[in-house]
Amino acid sequence: MSELTGLLSKVDMTEIIMASKFMQGRTWKEISAAAGMSEVFVVSACLGQNALPAEAAAKVAGFLELGNRAKDVEIALQMPPKKGQEAETVSKDPLIYRFHEIIYVYGDTIKELIHEEFGDGIMSAIDFDLFIERIENPKGDRVKVSMTGKFLAYNQW
Repeated sequence: MSELTGLLSKVDMTEIIMASKFMQGRTWKEISAAAGMSEVFVVSACLGQNALPAEAAAKVAGFLELGNRAKDVEIALQMPPKKGQEAETVSKDPLIYRFHEIIYVYGDTIKELIHEEFGDGIMSAIDFDLFIERIENPKGDRVKVSMTGKFLAYNQW
């Protein structure tokens, strides 16, 4: 906890949320349903990478029954994050590393195909949606990751 502000850091907030989630046997589906928001967005906020609106933050803190830490977590969930601050190097976690690997191998291909379809620009990570789902397959279930982002053309002057 920061002595200067009296508020929880995003790291401390996440540790409290994760411990409560584990001890209560809660799922992200349950937590996001309580918040009334997308599962992906609620998880990212609980992990310190996004901020929740006040009403959703209060619902998450209440649902997790955090006792005397509820208000601190509720406030921390609403504070704007410093996104990606812990990512000084490529993660050694195998799942996260694989996403880096996908971008290393297919990043230029994705860029070329987006430019061919839309023109010179980028896909927004601000006006953005992300969905994760299980696809049953007799050879072993598959992970489907779907991302949509608004296309933003580069300004030409």
